[in-house]
Amino acid sequence: MNNETVLGSLDPELLETVATRRDAIRGAGNWGLGLALASLPLALAAMAKDAFAQGVPADIASVLNFALVLEELEAEFYVRGTAAANLIPAADRQIFTTIRDHEVEHVRFLRAALGSQAVAKPTFDFTAGGAFADVFTNYATFRAVAQAFEDTGVRAYKGQAPLLLASRPILRAALTIHSVEARHASEVRRLNGNFTEQAPQKGWITLNQRGVVPAAAAAVYAGEENTTHAGLNVTTFPGVGGNLSAEAASESFDEPLTRAQVIAIVDPFIVEPIS
Repeated sequence: MNNETVLGSLDPELLETVATRRDAIRGAGNWGLGLALASLPLALAAMAKDAFAQGVPADIASVLNFALVLEELEAEFYVRGTAAANLIPAADRQIFTTIRDHEVEHVRFLRAALGSQAVAKPTFDFTAGGAFADVFTNYATFRAVAQAFEDTGVRAYKGQAPLLLASRPILRAALTIHSVEARHASEVRRLNGNFTEQAPQKGWITLNQRGVVPAAAAAVYAGEENTTHAGLNVTTFPGVGGNLSAEAASESFDEPLTRAQVIAIVDPFIVEPIS
């Protein structure tokens, strides 16, 4: 029985619960909307979990646990950042509070989908061994690290997505997280716009330019200068006034990161190495 068939044969009561929450979202006021949205990810995670009667297959669980570690990293980063006194200006506080809440929901979703197969939460060092010693006292450093995390997250999800093709329900769930991470990255990059080498900073990545991200984290942008996709050099395509520049071509396509590349980027922030 394939995953689509299994998903279609889930407990009708569970499906009814999700449908009820969907209707609640459509008709709720602000307070009711918050409650409906808060409960929906766990119901969806339960559906993804139930798609596999004997638990999530090991290869897919490995991908989800890899994503879980990254989401735990981001969630705790924003939890600590929003709790730090005098760090985030009032004008930007709601942005990071919202991103924090999204990341916490991503963690809850992945842990619910994995169940007992979920890995333990690592211990984090957001100074990366002292490289970012003022991350929770200097707003510019906090924003720079946030940008590095978000840009890494987007590329990491893209790199792992092909490994989830065996399970369409879980692939769809992962892609719903991926698109939100992309919105986070764009928002944080724009907040950093007045503090970059090229101002104003764009919401997307140009070539392998890192903007405010320190040189120590340049690996976050490695390969983003690529302009060839499926064997086609995008710079040969006609654009307005001539062929596309390398800058425009690189901005039009976002590159994936392999698991090894992501581990190399985030490992300095994790006390225990990940694999």
